[in-house]
Amino acid sequence: MSKNSFGTALKITTFGESHGVALGVVIDGLESNFTLDLEAIQKELDRRRPGGNPLGTTRNESDTFEILSGIFEGKTTGTPLAIIIRNTNQRSDDYNNISELFRPGHADYTWHKKFGIRDWRGGGRSSGRETAARLAAGAIARQILAAKGINIIAYTTQLGDVVAHERDFSQVPLNNTSTPDKKAAEEMANLIERMRGENESVGGIVECQITGLPAGLGEPLFDKVDALLSHAIMSIGAIKGIEFGDGFKVATAYGSQNNDQLGKEGFLTNHAGGVNGGITNGEPLIFRVAVKPTASIEREQKTINLEGEETTIKVVGRHDPSICIRIVPVIEAMSAVTLLSLWYEQYGR
Repeated sequence: MSKNSFGTALKITTFGESHGVALGVVIDGLESNFTLDLEAIQKELDRRRPGGNPLGTTRNESDTFEILSGIFEGKTTGTPLAIIIRNTNQRSDDYNNISELFRPGHADYTWHKKFGIRDWRGGGRSSGRETAARLAAGAIARQILAAKGINIIAYTTQLGDVVAHERDFSQVPLNNTSTPDKKAAEEMANLIERMRGENESVGGIVECQITGLPAGLGEPLFDKVDALLSHAIMSIGAIKGIEFGDGFKVATAYGSQNNDQLGKEGFLTNHAGGVNGGITNGEPLIFRVAVKPTASIEREQKTINLEGEETTIKVVGRHDPSICIRIVPVIEAMSAVTLLSLWYEQYGR
């Protein structure tokens, strides 16, 4: 049995596989009478859809969504809202030659050990394709949060050894790497194309900034706002680390440097990243995540087969040279779902 639900006051349950008929999500706990912008939901899905970014996979899916329940005359009814996104461009034959091999860096081996069976077509449920369902749920949560004055933006700050030094957020939607640095965007794009040409992949860092949160959101112990966000973000495949505020830099800082002192106008700095004791302090909530390189690369690597025999493998198919750029909207989506669930729990609907 696998667990496929996330959240408390707002719960999402995703279903579907990379090469199955469809993916989808059931969202339970939404407030009623909220007017949804359906075009905005589709725009969010388009940001990460396969084929939507020339720097990503060449698999081409429209990711057109269908709402099956939970909406009437354009408004939420407060009942479970179900969405499906049909797969239309699968090429399962690409995986026939590795159906009995474990791909290095993937969940193949661990899923086989846990369940005794795995869908080897593109990774099945462990594929990044599953995040399309999360994005649909997050697109709805973001609209509701925006109506409360809460806004979320994520962006690429590093790809391989290319670092974005500028923070011009107007640039984020203007380039294919979702970075706030125009010069770095060009260098990142060139790096990704070089990785593609070399049958290689590269990881990176994505930062997320959430503004408009009131002071006082979150619990002081097990349901700290940063703990809940960590759970949500680390549940996204390919993410290997997360830090809030100054993060790991605090290890070399002095207390006098790290403490956010206060004045009449509020906090003088934001080293804590908007969270003190697990509770929002009214400053922008800032965190960063480390995204690993795409595991599927067309290079010969060592592995074993189902019988435990040593062999080699080349993963052929349509894969992203970097997952980083398409994971940006997924980070925003899971942040939105987490915060709306926490909002409902603390302030009601």
